[in-house]
Amino acid sequence: MKKWTILSIVLLALGGLALAQTLVYGQSDLPKTLDSADAQDGNSLRVAKQVVETLVTFEPGTVNPIPGLAERWEASEDSKVWTFYLQKGVKFHDGTPFNAEAVKFNFDRWNDPQNPYRGGKEFVPFDWVFGGPGKVIDHVEAVDEYTVRFYLTQPVGFFPQMVAASYFGLDSPKAVMANPEKYGTPEVGVVGTGPFVFKSWTIGDKVVLERNENYWNEKNKARVQTLVFRGIPEPTSRLAELRAGSIHIANNLSPEDLKTIQSDPNLVPVIQKGLNIGYVAFHQKNKPLDNLKVRKAIALAVDWQAIVDAFYGGLGERASEFVPPAMWGRAGDIKPFPYDPDAAKKLLAEAGYANGFETELWYMPVSRPYFPAPQPIAETIATYLADIGIKASLKTEDWGTYLNDYDKGKFPMYMLGWSPDYPDPDNYLYTFFGPTSIKTNLGCETDYCKKIGDLIQTARVTASLEERKKLYAEAQRLVHEYVLSIPVAHNNPLHATLKNVKNYIPSPLGSEELYMVEVK
Repeated sequence: MKKWTILSIVLLALGGLALAQTLVYGQSDLPKTLDSADAQDGNSLRVAKQVVETLVTFEPGTVNPIPGLAERWEASEDSKVWTFYLQKGVKFHDGTPFNAEAVKFNFDRWNDPQNPYRGGKEFVPFDWVFGGPGKVIDHVEAVDEYTVRFYLTQPVGFFPQMVAASYFGLDSPKAVMANPEKYGTPEVGVVGTGPFVFKSWTIGDKVVLERNENYWNEKNKARVQTLVFRGIPEPTSRLAELRAGSIHIANNLSPEDLKTIQSDPNLVPVIQKGLNIGYVAFHQKNKPLDNLKVRKAIALAVDWQAIVDAFYGGLGERASEFVPPAMWGRAGDIKPFPYDPDAAKKLLAEAGYANGFETELWYMPVSRPYFPAPQPIAETIATYLADIGIKASLKTEDWGTYLNDYDKGKFPMYMLGWSPDYPDPDNYLYTFFGPTSIKTNLGCETDYCKKIGDLIQTARVTASLEERKKLYAEAQRLVHEYVLSIPVAHNNPLHATLKNVKNYIPSPLGSEELYMVEVK
């Protein structure tokens, strides 16, 4: 057992006096980067969010936007110009003033491919905001010290929710300029305005943050002195460490562990309201997955409801669309694919694959709310496919590499999912099926894929909510008809805490703020 674990247990045995100043959070992995604009995974964003802040944030446990580093905002009549009025008297942890020029510096760094402070980073999560065909932000103006104005290329009525995404954490210009290439790494860390300050990152072990004693928002000052993040890949291991007392919070546990948690008097289960979607996708550059009959055969060959029943512990819901039931913008009349292996075999024969074929199914190396047990789920899918003659070799790789590779056509079939960055159907549908992603992530350049991409792009710039609903509904019906991907499940993730942990409120968006958490 690691010294850290032994020390934690000893401190607990002494009544928790020392631990009252420390909160240890167990998640499925350590960050890949703390440069939030360059992050692609929840583990990175969760840690960064404690240090860097956004202009707009969300009321804890909800998707209701509230002021963050901006105290208020307003839009032009056509929603193409947005003005944000900033909090006054805020400073970054290194003493740099937070003002309109700092906001402009950050957005210019992300928005301009030639910006000297990008550090060679692509800021991949922002290809729908910066630089690409769907670029939203044209330029940013520092109107005065505490007023910043965004000029957009198209109307975006949900722009405040968009900039509330964890990716848009605002960093100290001074810190970024000092070392843009290594900014966000274990060596350099990050500098923000948040309730916690970066202290250290030990590779393979932990990230340590300290309370910001000079935090600008007095009522939201951190309740603990030290916040430690540990990466514990397996849900069973996270639960074991929680039961041993070596961590205070274990996130994304296996649903089947709910009864175990409920029966342990030292633990408290925390069920998060889910806005996520787990899905299986096809990259159509890999034959024969470019054949609609083959894709539909795969959809019919697997008993998806049985998978939800087996692996989600009663907390999951079979998905029929990519927008969750709690979100507006669903078609509402799409039925999930039934389990019909006979029909699947018939379709394969019609497609010229009566004897089946070989392919690869890539599964995530880490658990996520939308896929709590990726490998067993993948193994089950492969078993169903084998029943109709499809031999799917199971493969995985490092999570960071996985995220970089899936949209390059490396994966014929792959498992992935999404917890939203901001609460709008655009964040789901544009991410999966927008004009660019439908080509890269799915390898689809057919007329129907172009139509889907165009529908979603049109919805993005349409002011009328009713018209947007109609466009999203039509796009999702086409996604279902042409089986571009298979929605599997929406999950209400299971977390747990020690009983002496108070005020832990997980975010439906996946990256909660932990300043309010106390250890009694």
